[in-house]
Amino acid sequence: MANACRNLYSAFPLFGTLRAALGVVHRDGRFLVICRNDVRGVSLPGGISNWRETEEQTIDRELKEETGLSVSARKLILRFYSDVDFACNISLFEVRVSGDALNPSWEGSPQWMTIAEIEPQLVESQWPVLPVFRRIAEGRQTAEGGFQAL
Repeated sequence: MANACRNLYSAFPLFGTLRAALGVVHRDGRFLVICRNDVRGVSLPGGISNWRETEEQTIDRELKEETGLSVSARKLILRFYSDVDFACNISLFEVRVSGDALNPSWEGSPQWMTIAEIEPQLVESQWPVLPVFRRIAEGRQTAEGGFQAL
């Protein structure tokens, strides 16, 4: 179903450029990703914003829906545009979460992975986040005022 919707919107973008929010969650050298049920690979937790939903509301809602974890803090670290599947303005947040139990959703199963495991599987529309992963993994601050250790 998700593939059909993505393909349909790509062909007929009725609402123009969409907005989305993604979250980077890092613990012990690993990043939280969603192993997608649509066999496209892995992606960061997040998704398309609802009408009139702020990017902060989007990441809070999507992270909870896709992982079962709650956002306890977030910092916007990057905005980028992707037209890989359809036109979309994406906000990337560095996120702190509360909770430990990961819950799967209809979209896929959340898992902790290293950059080396993520890189060959990451969906193309999210490739701009790979340099951010590297900076976080190396312990460098991702943005002025960003989180030092997640």
